[in-house]
Amino acid sequence: MTMTAVSIDVPKNMVEYMVSDDEKTNLIRNAMILFPYIQNDTISYGKAAQILGIHKMDLIALYSNLGLPYLNQTSDELESDVSVLKELRRNVV
Repeated sequence: MTMTAVSIDVPKNMVEYMVSDDEKTNLIRNAMILFPYIQNDTISYGKAAQILGIHKMDLIALYSNLGLPYLNQTSDELESDVSVLKELRRNVV
């Protein structure tokens, strides 16, 4: 994967946490930078994984390990989706 440097403004006390030689730390940092763009549907998990040079399932697992769920529906939303799918299935058969 080709890397490039960018300049961003961060609080002075944050600088020491922005630079690391640890590959995993850098991956997590970069994944966290992309996460808001996934949440607002600017990019998909697949595109973010491609940008990061990892598999989509590895990215989903990384976010999950950080407490960021892949699916964030409420139980009511999930039940509604299941009901709709059941109704569609009845109409197809």
